Amino acid sequence: MYSINKVFTGKVKSQFGMMTAMGKQPIEGEIFLSALGLQGDECASDKHHGGVERALHQYPSEHYDFWRTKFGDKADWQPAGMGENISTEGMTEDDVCIGDKYQWGKAVIQVSQPRSPCYKLNKRWDVETFSEVMQETAKCGWLYRVITPGFVSAAEPLILIERAENALTIKQTCDYYFGDPLNPEGLRLIAAQEGLSASWTRTVHKRMETQQVENWTPRLKGIFA
Repeated sequence: MYSINKVFTGKVKSQFGMMTAMGKQPIEGEIFLSALGLQGDECASDKHHGGVERALHQYPSEHYDFWRTKFGDKADWQPAGMGENISTEGMTEDDVCIGDKYQWGKAVIQVSQPRSPCYKLNKRWDVETFSEVMQETAKCGWLYRVITPGFVSAAEPLILIERAENALTIKQTCDYYFGDPLNPEGLRLIAAQEGLSASWTRTVHKRMETQQVENWTPRLKGIFA
């Protein structure tokens, strides 16, 4: 059982030099969680964010101390800064696994993939290499799909109700996927994760077939030429 510190939602607006819903605000009391996420929560790009397999983003609050040490006190390093919906302490990429199912209030949610850091975080924090450092350190948080919709709140804990026998942690998944992206055993292990999102599964199979890694520059740096 894991306590939740805060729950956040946000609307798309112009901030940090871009259109984004990353500037989220805390929610008090109950809120409905549908297959597409928390009621009223928005994302600026449906292609790269949101959807049924990326309905929620959870981020460990303890990581903010790492970022403060890494990049200094010039920024306001505190929860919701990564655009997360759920802020917790005591759950990290080292102990949360792909496919984990949690009871949260009346809802059931399942870990679908790590968050893939993108260049919008560079803009958010005014740090050119932020997304790359997040990817290298695997301090990216993780995403959920919603198995059973229902009312949830920050007052209700996350209760682990199911974990696969072959489950990889988020950290292990990132270390293979980002750190050693063509490792045959790593690709095999990731592909075997039944709870993995369809997009990550497709990418893993494509790497296995082509022995090539996709171009990360557009995602990490926002350079699309």
